[in-house]
Formats: sequence, C-alpha cells, structure tokens
Amino acid sequence: MEQTPIVIVTGGSRGIGRAIVACLVRDGFSVLFTHSNSDAEAAAVAAAFPGRARALRADVAAPGAAAAIFDAAEALGPVAALVNNAGVTGRLGPFVELTDDDLDRVVAVNLLAVTRLCREAARRWRSGAIVNLSSVAARTGSPGEYVAYAATKAAVDALTRGLARELGPRGIRVNAVAPGTVDTTIHARAGMPDRAAKVAAKIPLGRPGRAEEIAEAVAWLLSEKASFVTGAVLEATGGL
Repeated sequence: MEQTPIVIVTGGSRGIGRAIVACLVRDGFSVLFTHSNSDAEAAAVAAAFPGRARALRADVAAPGAAAAIFDAAEALGPVAALVNNAGVTGRLGPFVELTDDDLDRVVAVNLLAVTRLCREAARRWRSGAIVNLSSVAARTGSPGEYVAYAATKAAVDALTRGLARELGPRGIRVNAVAPGTVDTTIHARAGMPDRAAKVAAKIPLGRPGRAEEIAEAVAWLLSEKASFVTGAVLEATGGL
C-alpha cells in the first residue's frame, strides 16, 4: 500500500505556517511541522488534522536540528517536500539599535537553518521540492525597520536560485514565496502589533495579505501544476 507523502514545514504552529499545514493536508499530504516554544498552539494544529499533522518541538537553528527533523519525518513516511517557513524579524527599529544577540538569532534562523535544511534534503533525496519563505523586504531593504532581516531574505532568494540550478538535474525543484505585509502575529512579536494596518495604505490592493493567500502560493509550487517551475521567487505582495 502506497504511503502518504510527508511534507516538512518549519514554524507551522501559527500564522502563515499554520495556513500552509492546512493547505497541504487538504491537498493530500501528511505534515510534520516544527515549532520552537508554542506547545498549546502546536497541539491545536495537530488536533485539527488528526493523523495528518504531527508537531515536533525543535529549534531549527540548533546544531544537528536539520538531521533530527528529517529523521522524525522519515519515521512517518517518504518525505516529498520541505517548506522553510520559520523566521524571525528581530525587534523593529533603526539599524544602529540592532544588538549582537538579535543579529545572531536573525541570521541563524532565517539563513543558516534554511541552508542546513536544504542541504539535508539534497543529501537524502533523489527527487523532491523545496519552497523557501522569503519576503518583499529582500527587495525593499526595510529601512528603519529590519534591515538585517531583509538581508537574510535576499540571501534566501540567492540560495533558492542557485540550488534550483544545481539540483534541477536531479529532479529537485527549489522555489521561494516572497510575501508582502501579512496580518499575522509576527508584527506583535516584533514590537508593533498594529503594523499590518498601518502599512495597508501603501499597498496597491489596499489591505495586508492573509496567511491563507500565502499558503496557497506555497501549495501551488509544491503541486504538479508547477512541475516546470524552479528557481522562481513568487511575490505575493498586493502590488508592493
């Protein structure tokens, strides 16, 4: 009997990550999703999709995390895809106020962890698909807010394009989705809970995005409908 393919989703307990889990379960996948410290929210996601979504508490930036995450997923079935969604902005504010600790964490979660997880996939797979979550900040730079975060997302775009070319001959597709401002709790965690509403006036479509809209872009890139798409950075920004 053929096993249900597994997708790894990092940071899947809330916001865009939770919406991605829901879309992928709908599309016939089972999901192993990680979270760093949101046990109650993770349990709620797993309970919403019994038998199809399983939570794993893990710091994606910790040494050995990539191998441990893949081991846990492979124990459930064949791993078909990886979604690198986990990310941190650091506290919003001028670049000169960025602390070393904040910088270390932003780089570790947004770039080093993503790179290690992609490397783990490349080492283990004969075929598969990766979607990395980037940001419109990679293009705008986010001056006065989170320049270092923007820099890590620009690096993710470069990683995505380079890996797509290197891994394409092996049948591994690598793409990215770059959201604009999305109405999730990430803004509150960065110290500005009303940021999405404030930014809305600058968005041509006149509103921030919804987590489900970003998740649908990720789901499409993982589907057979996108079988000839690799190396793409798909913007979902409302026109920013």
